[in-house]
Amino acid sequence: MQFFSEYLKTQDSILNELKQLEETVREPISTSLWQYNENQLNVLIAGLVKMPIIEGVEVFDKDAQTMLSKRSYNSGSVPLSLFDTTSDLNWTLNGESVFLGKLVLYSSSEVVLDRVLFGFTLIAITAIIKLSILFWLFVWAFDRYLASPLKELMTQVNEVQMSPNMSKRINLSNIENNEISQLQEHMNTMLSALETDRKQLLEDEQAKRNWLEDAVAKRTEDLQILNKKLKELATRDSLTGILNRGSFFETAQHLLILSQRQKLPASFLLVDLDNFKMVNDTYGHFVGDKVLIHFTQTIQKSLRKSDLIGRVGGEEFAIFLPDTGNDDAFQFAEKLRKIISHSVLEVDGKVVAYTVSLGVESSEPKDHLIDELFKRADLKLYGAKDKGRDRVEK
Repeated sequence: MQFFSEYLKTQDSILNELKQLEETVREPISTSLWQYNENQLNVLIAGLVKMPIIEGVEVFDKDAQTMLSKRSYNSGSVPLSLFDTTSDLNWTLNGESVFLGKLVLYSSSEVVLDRVLFGFTLIAITAIIKLSILFWLFVWAFDRYLASPLKELMTQVNEVQMSPNMSKRINLSNIENNEISQLQEHMNTMLSALETDRKQLLEDEQAKRNWLEDAVAKRTEDLQILNKKLKELATRDSLTGILNRGSFFETAQHLLILSQRQKLPASFLLVDLDNFKMVNDTYGHFVGDKVLIHFTQTIQKSLRKSDLIGRVGGEEFAIFLPDTGNDDAFQFAEKLRKIISHSVLEVDGKVVAYTVSLGVESSEPKDHLIDELFKRADLKLYGAKDKGRDRVEK
């Protein structure tokens, strides 16, 4: 009866120890589960299994599925009977408790028997006094080597978890060469690996960010080039490459206003290719296009950088001459007429000669619209045609 009674008492004591262990490790195991930190969880469970009162440890998820199961014995030496303690694993989030699973610690009859026999031996040798001393010694040892280090360990784990400094490490004040020291070493190794991985992730992230910025800058540059080309296409005549009608008149209007502000003269030349319909009817539109291109290229060689030329009709062209009076504009127009009349274009073995008629008009102080110059130059152009073409009228 005494042995049976002592057996039950010892079993209760081990159960209490298991419960204390559960209370001690419940929080770090819950933290590992919440953070999906499998390495830390394995280290904690391995440390528990090495404890003398532990025969096995199991961790179940919230669906009662086994996540981790470890035993201190092999399949060939299963204890006669096992008993356990079970506790819930929870995590507090925003003031609410989140159920993560269960933790089960196993001990066995062999552990109880070993302790009972040890106790009876001490009773036989030292009686009640020595047994009391041994009990308090056990309590002191448990607190010194397990409970206190584990509590300090968990406190430092929480500090490391909350600290923005990734170089912070666990450093227990009273460390012995035991499972706790190994656990500390493993945790510090894990923290070093996490710090290295975090630095690598930050470097990779910065590299990706730099690449993205370069890609965006390159794409922006490409879009700017494309927009410039599109703008040029929208303002240029597709055949000759000079300004189209709308762009010419818009730019010429600005230049006219600038000339009036600076009180400088400006002239407007309206040029028409003589009998161009006959060229198309005789040689075909392909040759007609070549004549228009030839005319444009020939004229541009005589223009200044400040001069403006545009195609304002099928075979009609306009030239705006800033800082040029009526007489100088007439001489320039006469020069252009002679250049064209003496030029010869050869296309597919066919020699094509053509002439141009020009109307010249200069701005007056009252002129504020380019259309006024255009209308007056147009009248002069028709006058040149009526007088036989291949001439300049001012």
